Amino acid sequence: MSSPEFGAGIWLFGQFVDRYASDAYGPPVSTLEAIDRAGQVGSLSVLDVNFPFAGDASVEDVAAALDRNGLRALAITPHIYTRRFGRGAFTNPDPAVRAEAIDLCKRAIEVADRLKADYVKFWPGQDGHDYPLQVDHARIWDLEVSGVREVALADPSRQFAIEYKLKEPRLHMAFGSAARTLIGIQETGLPNIGIVLDFGHSLFAKETPADVLQLVHRHGKLVSVELNDNLLEYDDDLVVGSMHLQHTLEFIIALRAIGWQKPWLLDQFPFREDPVEAARASVRAMRGLNRLVDRLDLAALAEAQERQDAMASQRLVQEALFGPLDD
Repeated sequence: MSSPEFGAGIWLFGQFVDRYASDAYGPPVSTLEAIDRAGQVGSLSVLDVNFPFAGDASVEDVAAALDRNGLRALAITPHIYTRRFGRGAFTNPDPAVRAEAIDLCKRAIEVADRLKADYVKFWPGQDGHDYPLQVDHARIWDLEVSGVREVALADPSRQFAIEYKLKEPRLHMAFGSAARTLIGIQETGLPNIGIVLDFGHSLFAKETPADVLQLVHRHGKLVSVELNDNLLEYDDDLVVGSMHLQHTLEFIIALRAIGWQKPWLLDQFPFREDPVEAARASVRAMRGLNRLVDRLDLAALAEAQERQDAMASQRLVQEALFGPLDD
């Protein structure tokens, strides 16, 4: 099979802050500088770009930077998870702040149109709750669904997508799993809202990524996929395949099974590593695993799966990885 098209979230090439290194790892990076860093990877063709842009860049500046690096905007992700929305974006208790979040998302639609992006992504990381008894859960859910619906109604021709995550920054995010997100989309009653399936978020939510990939696809709601890795307890955003090689392999087999032809995006936070090299490491892993699928006896794997024979499927993977094996 030919190599897929690869892309990344622009944040992979930015500045990284955590609660301990509050002065950040590395200097501030503008949107234009991040695009130039992405161009250095050499194998990316698309980016998910945050809005508003970091620095004083205009839409025209961003378009020019993408063009000179041989890149295009696949998605626009509005910043509805920053300090301004610390108590929620769509679910903020202040109606004025909720209106501000909705307005920011609508402005992101205009940017997506001008940059010819495929979709606008919702990542309402501050929406949800932290403590028992903190919120009226039914009210929070109504606000979340109605906020997404209002934005999506602003342009019925535009594709929108929700990236779910179990927690962080909120301890319990409103869109915390594939199933909850599918229910929320169904409740909007709109056809132009789907899901961005982040491999690491799925692991983190104690899902099996290949399973939910096919579930979301079955419901016709798979808009995009993002790959990375983690240690299951936190959204570490590590190099693809560095922790869960076989889960990643299974995910790629599932991508083939559903006939996925769209880009494979990276969602990484290389806090202490060079971001260009971290992206290259992930691309190498994805290409290598894609070639590994070519070496797998998929017919034999299907037979083993029909019998639910875990040891037979393990042997097939081991032989693809290591060559002929002696017992």
